[in-house]
Amino acid sequence: MSGDAGLWCDRLVRGLAQHEFDIHALSRSRAQEDAGLVPLPDQVSRVRTAPLWRAEDDGVSYGRRTRRRFTECYAELAEAVCTAPGAPTDAGSTLLADRFGSALYGLAELARDEGGLTGALRSDTAVRTLERACRAPGASRTAREARVPDLLAVAAHLERALRPLSLDWYGDDGLAAADLCHATAGGPAALPGLLARHFSGVPLLVTEYGVQLRSHYLTLGPDAAAPAVRALLAAFHGRLATEVYRRAAILTPGNAHARRWQERCGADRTRIRTVHPGLEAARFAEVGEAPAADRSEPDTLVWVGPVEPTKDLVSLLHAFAEVRRERPTARLRVVGSPAGPEGEVYLGHCRVLAAQLFPDEAEGVHAVGDNPVSFEEIGGPEVPTLPDAYASGAVVVLSSVVEGFPITLVEAMLCARATVSTDVGAVVEAIGGTGLVVPPRNPRALAEACVALLRDPERRERLGAAARARALELFTVEQNIAAFHGIYLEIVSRCPVRRVVLDAAGAPLPFAAPAEAHVPVHWTGPTAPVLPRGVPAWAAGGPVRATPPNPRPTAPLTAPETAR
Repeated sequence: MSGDAGLWCDRLVRGLAQHEFDIHALSRSRAQEDAGLVPLPDQVSRVRTAPLWRAEDDGVSYGRRTRRRFTECYAELAEAVCTAPGAPTDAGSTLLADRFGSALYGLAELARDEGGLTGALRSDTAVRTLERACRAPGASRTAREARVPDLLAVAAHLERALRPLSLDWYGDDGLAAADLCHATAGGPAALPGLLARHFSGVPLLVTEYGVQLRSHYLTLGPDAAAPAVRALLAAFHGRLATEVYRRAAILTPGNAHARRWQERCGADRTRIRTVHPGLEAARFAEVGEAPAADRSEPDTLVWVGPVEPTKDLVSLLHAFAEVRRERPTARLRVVGSPAGPEGEVYLGHCRVLAAQLFPDEAEGVHAVGDNPVSFEEIGGPEVPTLPDAYASGAVVVLSSVVEGFPITLVEAMLCARATVSTDVGAVVEAIGGTGLVVPPRNPRALAEACVALLRDPERRERLGAAARARALELFTVEQNIAAFHGIYLEIVSRCPVRRVVLDAAGAPLPFAAPAEAHVPVHWTGPTAPVLPRGVPAWAAGGPVRATPPNPRPTAPLTAPETAR
């Protein structure tokens, strides 16, 4: 993994030194693999990687019976994808979910028995099977409109998404030896954990800070593919998300926004625990605890983040033009790097727009001090570090039209900054009542909120102090690690893996598993007494809450996708 998700995984593994980890990482690009592995702590026993960005032909040749078996499973999967969906609670939708799961596990068992699926998923048989499913009675109208190029595109996407089924990770020397599998993303990234549960009964924990299904919907827009392709791929990812949510022992969304997505896809709310992301508070302590007089430049707005269209810097620039009419001394600092080629183009467009909105000050548009708008990057002379970026402004602004969990806002809160944000994603959940929130794509409302805070330094001070207190309470690395430690123990105690433990000679080892792991009672209860180890359950004379087993697992906990 990379970016914020990779940083979170690294902090989690390092913080849980009382557990042992095997890390199974799915890489998404050659650049990610070329970057190499990060230094790992002692509690990491092994790292295994698999590239999802490429898959060479496995050279597996199926016989007639095996081809028939593949066709049956793939046809069932395709029919579940092509059939018109209903509400997640409908009986018909439940039946489709069961059929999808049955087909998925059938393909996984075939891959295990025969050595892989790559060639079969790329074959003409797969495309013809998909075509029959699109033309079958009960298929959705959009699926029936699919043409040959659409079918080829969908089949290629399914082959890429199902590559984890062909991995050799599911034996006794891999995921089957784990007490718990922690998938740090949903969608195809959760497939290894899903199969470990299917093959070996290993309980699955799924964490989603950005819902993969939502990301898929946003990525595959109207300009990216034909309607039939978008509909079929959306159906596939929706079915996969439902299966992951149904089989996970516990789901840990990073915010209420992600939680609502999971519930809409059929997740059982009793198995959902919201765990907010954790940030390293010490990094921002110097700025957050600085005296008020030293905290910022007056009349300066700061925007921080990756530059891309979803951040809607265009609306921010138009809003700032209105701010300048009310506060002629106001400045705007845009601090961030472009996110890919699209971000480069968007940044260029924003620079041109800034020059048009402030024509009398067009010269020096790229330099701080020559123009009210500056475009900068972390590491430059004006903002050498990220805390310096937040320290340079009196108000931090977020103008996004799409946002998951607003990490930049939490960083601003740790820096004791008052914020103005658009009401998207989990923004309101993150800031609570410690900042101002306006509708997205509304430059006038954004400008009015910014002016209100620039005019009132005492209000900024109160909001900033409240914001820092809230962030320290809810969004630190320490609270994140403590939450997952408790969840790990809960899952291991409730869902112990029933495996035979062997001694050095390979003979079954009696009494290798703690007896309390097999007591058929609930682990928690309002009236249940706690028994010391070794005291039989009948000695309590009433309802029993068994003592949880030793918190150190007897086999490694496994965290797919945490090494990157």
